[in-house]
Amino acid sequence: MRALLGRGLRAAVLLLGVSFITFLLLARTPGDFASSLQLNPQISPATVAALRAEFALDAPLLPRYVHWLGALLRGHLGYSVTYRIPVEDLIWRRAANTLLLTSTALLIAWSLAIAIGVTAAAARRSAWDRIVGITAAALLALPDLLIALALLTFAAHSGLLPTGGMTTIGIEGGTWAAVRDLAAHMAIPVTVLALSTTPVLLQHVRSALEESMPPPLAISLNARGLPRTRVVVRHAFRLASAPLAALGGVSVGSLLSAGLLVEVLVGWPGLGSLLLEAVTTRDQYVVIAATVLATAALVAGNALADVLLHAVDPRVRAGADAPAPAAVS
Repeated sequence: MRALLGRGLRAAVLLLGVSFITFLLLARTPGDFASSLQLNPQISPATVAALRAEFALDAPLLPRYVHWLGALLRGHLGYSVTYRIPVEDLIWRRAANTLLLTSTALLIAWSLAIAIGVTAAAARRSAWDRIVGITAAALLALPDLLIALALLTFAAHSGLLPTGGMTTIGIEGGTWAAVRDLAAHMAIPVTVLALSTTPVLLQHVRSALEESMPPPLAISLNARGLPRTRVVVRHAFRLASAPLAALGGVSVGSLLSAGLLVEVLVGWPGLGSLLLEAVTTRDQYVVIAATVLATAALVAGNALADVLLHAVDPRVRAGADAPAPAAVS
C-alpha cells in the first residue's frame, strides 16, 4: 500500500509539473488567439477586447494556473475558444477515438508478436528464425511517416481504402454498413501503428522466451518426448511472464503517444489532430488538456506494467510485502 501511494504521489507531481510547464511555454509564446483575430479587418477591436476579458488572456500566469487547477478539481478543464464549448466535452470525445484506434492496433500487434515469437523460439536458429529476425530489424528501421505515406499513396491510387477521416459523410445501409465503413477508415492508421509496434514487441518476446528456456532445459524436456513448440508454450511462457507483463503495460502508454502522430497524418479525429489544431489556433486550454491527458496515458501505462508485474511475479510481491528495514542509530 505504501508503494502504491508513493507511485500515485509521484504521478500527481509529474502531471502538475507538465501542466505548469505547458502553461509557462504558452505564456512565453508571442501572441495568442485574440492577437490572431486582430489581423481580421471584419472583427472590431471591441470584440477582441471582450474575448481577452472573457478568457482572462491578460491575467498573470500564476493566478490563471491556480484558477485552472481549482476548475480541474471540479471536473472542468477550461473553455475552447475555437469550438466555443467546454474542453472536457471536446477532449473526451477525441480521446475515445484515439483509444479505439490504439487499442485495436495494440491487440493486433501483441497477437502477431506472440504468435510469430513462439514459432521463432520453437524453431530457434532455423531459417524461419533468421527470417523473423531480419524482417523485424527491417521494419524497425522504417519510420512511421514513411509507412503511412506509402499506405496513403497506395490507397489514393487503388481506391480500395479511404485516405483519411473516420467515417464517410452521408453513408447509408444501417449499422452493418457503418461498421464496415469505420473498419475501412481504421485500416491504414491501425496498420501503421501495428507495423511500428510489432517488431519491438516481437524482439522482446523472442528474447524473453529464449532466456527462459536455455538449451540444457529444452534438451531435457525434449528428451521426455515433449515437442519444442509445446515446451515453449507451456513452460517458457510461464517463466517469461514477468518481463512480458511489464512490457505489456509500457506498450500501452507508448502506443498512445505514437498514435498522436499517425492521427495527424491520416486525419483521424483523435487527440493528435486536436492537439495540432489547438496549437495552430492557440487554443491554450485545449493544448494544456491534451498534453496532460497524453502524459497521463504514459503514467497509466507504467502503472499497469507495475500491476501486471506484481500479479505474475511472486518475487515482486514478496519485495513489496516485506517490512522496511529498521533504522540503525
